[in-house]
Amino acid sequence: MTTPEGARPHGSEALRLNRQVCFAMYSASRAATAAYRPMLEELGLTYPQYLAMLVLWEAEPRSVRELGEELGLDSGTLSPLLKRLEALGLVRRRRSAEDERRVEIFLTDAGSALSAKASGIPQRLADAAGLTPAELDQLRETLGRLASALQASH
Repeated sequence: MTTPEGARPHGSEALRLNRQVCFAMYSASRAATAAYRPMLEELGLTYPQYLAMLVLWEAEPRSVRELGEELGLDSGTLSPLLKRLEALGLVRRRRSAEDERRVEIFLTDAGSALSAKASGIPQRLADAAGLTPAELDQLRETLGRLASALQASH
């Protein structure tokens, strides 16, 4: 049973798994993470580590708090991730001279150099997705609006 274009499904049709936005996002997220995995293995990074490095490649130093806010991670999740990146020689943590409560994260030379190796990853993922740059931009914008609206609703 299908619904006409633009019509809202009723009753049990609305509860079908294939009609759920949450399931489509969950499936897409799992598929994207799986697609990233072999690319990130080449860099020696996990997906969360890659996200942290992306933030640091944009601008550094960043405080642990700023990094957590940018990534939506709490310090309990972020601290072990940063320790691992530090053990890999990609970042270093240092207490701020102005405020000793503030821990700043800096890229090492190896961490900075890794950005060149990572530069092709977005295009490789786009190629794997089979979407045009315009379609990817539209998808990212739509997901950003969705995330903002849902965060504001609670």
